[in-house]
Amino acid sequence: MAITTSLDGKTAIITGSNSGIGLGIARELARAGADVVLNSFTDNEDDHALAAEIASAHGVTARYIKADMSKGDACRALIEQAGACDILINNAGIQHVAPIPDFPAEKWDAIIAINLSSAFHTTAAALPMMRKAGWGRVINIASAHGLTASPYKSAYIAAKHGVVGLTKTTALETAEEPITANAICPGYVLTPLVESQIPDQMKAHDMDRDTVVREVMLARQPSKDFATVEQMGGTAIFLCTDAAAQITGTTISVDGGWTAL
Repeated sequence: MAITTSLDGKTAIITGSNSGIGLGIARELARAGADVVLNSFTDNEDDHALAAEIASAHGVTARYIKADMSKGDACRALIEQAGACDILINNAGIQHVAPIPDFPAEKWDAIIAINLSSAFHTTAAALPMMRKAGWGRVINIASAHGLTASPYKSAYIAAKHGVVGLTKTTALETAEEPITANAICPGYVLTPLVESQIPDQMKAHDMDRDTVVREVMLARQPSKDFATVEQMGGTAIFLCTDAAAQITGTTISVDGGWTAL
């Protein structure tokens, strides 16, 4: 049987997708034929314009639905409002950096809620839809920090390790069904947010762009090259193909060798 990458007729919900990795994945899924639902906590003209642009560019249905991913009820309502969910991409996330004794409790709570608990709530709402449809893909965007650790990022690392564990449990609960669950673990990805940080790093370290990227920003990424949002999208598409039907409950690192160290 020929392997196809077409996602025609599938509906994909991507949380945290009005910028960065989430938007990049949404664009690639739409390019492969999936109808897409974009999401973030804002609700402005630019958000809906992104959906309209994707729909026009790829001839699919694209919508934007506001949902605060720090609230479980809102996470579940996002799935219900979408009306269908064949592909769930749990991507929403925030970050805060501080030593554990100084880490604000409210920041811990917010990071755990948005980076981890939201994936539980959306998955709980999406699985009945996938079972009814007879097919489904849960793809959680974890991190290299879901497999290893760094100092001063306690909440983020705890959440991303939790996402990996949730992925494994989801896979085991759906193992005898045509539903898979996997986690993509990116290293540093060149997003607009990361790009905007480079000039400040150049100034702080008195280095040119190439040097600060290689020696500071990508110090732990052996390839010394950023991953791209298109590569994240391509990995997600692969996990949706028949070729990946027996890949479930695992992590795929897109980290330039970071976790090989």
